Amino acid sequence: MSNHFKISLPDGSVREMAPGSTPADVAAEIGPGLAKAALAARVNSELRDLTRPFEGDAELALVTSRDEAEALELARHDYAHVLAEAVQALWPGTQITFGPATDDGFYYDVKAPESRAPFSMDDLPAIEEKMREIIRADKPLTREVWTRQQLIDKWQADGETFKAEWANELPEGEELTVYKSGEDWLDMCRGPHLPSTGKLDPDAFKLMRVAGAYWRGDQKNAQLTRIYGTGWLTKKQLNAHLTRLEEAAKRDHRKLGREMDLFHLQEEAHGSVFWHPKGYRIWRELESYMRRKMDGAGYREIKTPQVMDARQWEQSGHWGKYRENMFVIPDEVPNTEEDGPVISGDAAWMALKPMNCPAHVLVFKQGITSYRDLPIRLGEMGCCHRNEPHGALHGLMRVRQFTQDDAHIFCTESQVVEEVQAFIALADQVYRDFGFTYDIKLALRPEQRFGSDADWDKAEQELRDALTANGLEWEELPGEGAFYAPKLEWHLTDAIGRTWQVGTIQSDRVLPERLDASYIGEDGARHRPVMLHRAIFGSYERFIGILIEHFAGRLPAWLAPVQAVVATIVSDADPYGEEVMAKLKAAGIRSTSDYRNEKINYKVREHSLAKVPYLLVLGMREAEEGKVALRILGEKDQQVLSLDEAVALIAGAATAPDLALA
Repeated sequence: MSNHFKISLPDGSVREMAPGSTPADVAAEIGPGLAKAALAARVNSELRDLTRPFEGDAELALVTSRDEAEALELARHDYAHVLAEAVQALWPGTQITFGPATDDGFYYDVKAPESRAPFSMDDLPAIEEKMREIIRADKPLTREVWTRQQLIDKWQADGETFKAEWANELPEGEELTVYKSGEDWLDMCRGPHLPSTGKLDPDAFKLMRVAGAYWRGDQKNAQLTRIYGTGWLTKKQLNAHLTRLEEAAKRDHRKLGREMDLFHLQEEAHGSVFWHPKGYRIWRELESYMRRKMDGAGYREIKTPQVMDARQWEQSGHWGKYRENMFVIPDEVPNTEEDGPVISGDAAWMALKPMNCPAHVLVFKQGITSYRDLPIRLGEMGCCHRNEPHGALHGLMRVRQFTQDDAHIFCTESQVVEEVQAFIALADQVYRDFGFTYDIKLALRPEQRFGSDADWDKAEQELRDALTANGLEWEELPGEGAFYAPKLEWHLTDAIGRTWQVGTIQSDRVLPERLDASYIGEDGARHRPVMLHRAIFGSYERFIGILIEHFAGRLPAWLAPVQAVVATIVSDADPYGEEVMAKLKAAGIRSTSDYRNEKINYKVREHSLAKVPYLLVLGMREAEEGKVALRILGEKDQQVLSLDEAVALIAGAATAPDLALA
């Protein structure tokens, strides 16, 4: 057995397998239960098909449905392939392009045959039924290696112009793989895949919607139809997801924003928000809260220009990396270099700032800074503009004009870990004040980046050291850092289990170098500061959208635009209503009165829909006794309290958490 491969398993055991053996063979040797449960394999840490032969000695870990993250990724990838196969089976002549797994499902971009209209929602039931038929057929999914020319010939012969174009651009000599579904359908794919379509649950997916898409994402190219689906390992998981979607629809901040009269969006200002008085009150309360936090943490607030000379953006590196997302004045700029235009002579190209960082460096550079002055923490409620694609805009969550709770800390290398630690503690206070739990992720160097490997090594380790010093756990995300810095990301979990990436801190040695920022060290020489970019809300617009959905519009009393409404049952109680209003306003409670000639049940319902936290109901008995019937949003029963007791109760709940602790 000297020519057998040694296959090491996670439990420390080693099995000797003949050449040509596969992970499926190992699973079968261990037992029939594992052979049935195995979905894929990790071979030397690489996720592979269960039936792909070993090439030599290897470490093997078999993947089953218990490895949920990997199993879901595989299943969703396979659902996408089954979707494409089903569409082509139903409508021969359909061209397929690509279809990846997504966070909660899958999609595939297809081109309907010339003989019919583009696919629509009406086609989804038939496609779903065909997909179930393919899944129940338990067709084997087999991997084959083809040459580039074989692929080109295949796609051209089948009239698959998009696939042929893509195959023609692949490097010659590269190992290319296709996956067959049975013997009658195949797709070009890197894999891996499940062993067969029957490993999918035919009742654990649902096609959700269709949308327009362009080949390769370029609107100059052919228009395709993108068919979206959600896919899971079990029907129970699917039903739970659909329930979450129903709950999310109820919480949609755009719907609640209209109902609560907070803001609106309209075509005259795509991607910019029209804040109504109630919505802007939420903004102002958040801004005041954040200012108190930043003041207490030693930040100094500044204000910088909206429009800056493009030379500044070119020098910072943003022009080459970010130009297409910037609003430029005028809006056509010559592009003469791969890294962006060369701006020279008297050209006066200007740009609305997409971020605040370069402007903060310019403030830091005014005058001579000593090491004794560091750290310097500069904060700004900075309004920025980014030219996001129209199709990417989404209520408050994705806008073109937004305001950040932005700040930059300029410090020495020896101060980095301590400053990051302090920020971690500050972010924790803020998120806990809003009732969020979170996970922290460390995004590491991307392939395309500025700066030396030594600087990246140092910056990444400093962030790890700060997390360790604060006793925190984190996940690392290779390749997902900014082009100039690694970063910590805070991913909040909301009331229905969704995650939102909001806060961040980035450890940057690139921008101070490119913009020539320096301080005078203890040795009398010039040194580069480290620049920490940080935000907690991220942007006010998006954070307010998250809050609305997290609380389903029932914001904490201290954030509610109207904290209390005084509603009278009979007009004779109106004078007492004025007395109650005076007490509420004297206590700093944002309140309004409702003396309309309407039934009290109508008033209760209306103000409940408006998500007012406290409703003070007054009749003649309350007026005579100096009491109020207090209804708290979300509670069935009302409380009868003295006026002073009610005001004290509301005032306590209506105080911002950081002030309540002061």
